[in-house]
Amino acid sequence: MRVLEVTGLCKRYPKFTLDSVCFSLDSGRIMGLIGRNGAGKTTTLKSIFNLVHPDSGTVRILGMDLPADEDEIKQRIGFAGGAVDYYKRKKLCEICAVTSRFYKNWDNESYRKYMTAFSLDEEKTPSELSEGMRVKFSLTLALSHRAELLILDEPTSGLDPVSRAELLDTFIFLRDKGVSILFSTHITTDLEKCADDITYIAGGRLIACEPMEEFMKRNSSAGYGNSLEDIMVHYEKESLYEKLAD
Repeated sequence: MRVLEVTGLCKRYPKFTLDSVCFSLDSGRIMGLIGRNGAGKTTTLKSIFNLVHPDSGTVRILGMDLPADEDEIKQRIGFAGGAVDYYKRKKLCEICAVTSRFYKNWDNESYRKYMTAFSLDEEKTPSELSEGMRVKFSLTLALSHRAELLILDEPTSGLDPVSRAELLDTFIFLRDKGVSILFSTHITTDLEKCADDITYIAGGRLIACEPMEEFMKRNSSAGYGNSLEDIMVHYEKESLYEKLAD
């Protein structure tokens, strides 16, 4: 089943344009969204979730259309855009109590499980947590209403290596349970460990969208490197040389 279809997504700002981005994600797969700072990753994710209103293009999630079916869609997907930075002086349990009211399928058992797994103390406030622990709490909220699709912006940012490894294991566990995950990251080694597919955006335009294995094989055969980092550096250098030559 195709859980996400993005077609011709455009968003224009005075100094940046997201230009006709198209890609899709199937059920039970992890897709990594890569690109340098300012490439359009966050704009893409927020447009998919209707936090940013695109100028044109269509987004279908779980067979439904945004924005027409937005309320139903948001009951079935989770979004985390980095660390929690709201209600800094409210206890985590109070934030959970408010958040849970918005979801018909809120699963308190799952909430407790992830709180325990991530070693989170619900009597603390976000202001008392480290950056990494705030990221974990943000993800706990996203994971606690039986979401079928997770859309995550830099979820491993600020985490120590052990916490990152635990989170990637969680992603793989969820994938094996049929949950689809789309997440952006600059930590390309994380994607090499867990991603099934890669979508690469540069300068607001789609460079590639394909299975991870095919992307790596094609670019390695072309001599662009044997890691995602090497391949990205190659593409970005080519782009820089083109700009300097113009």
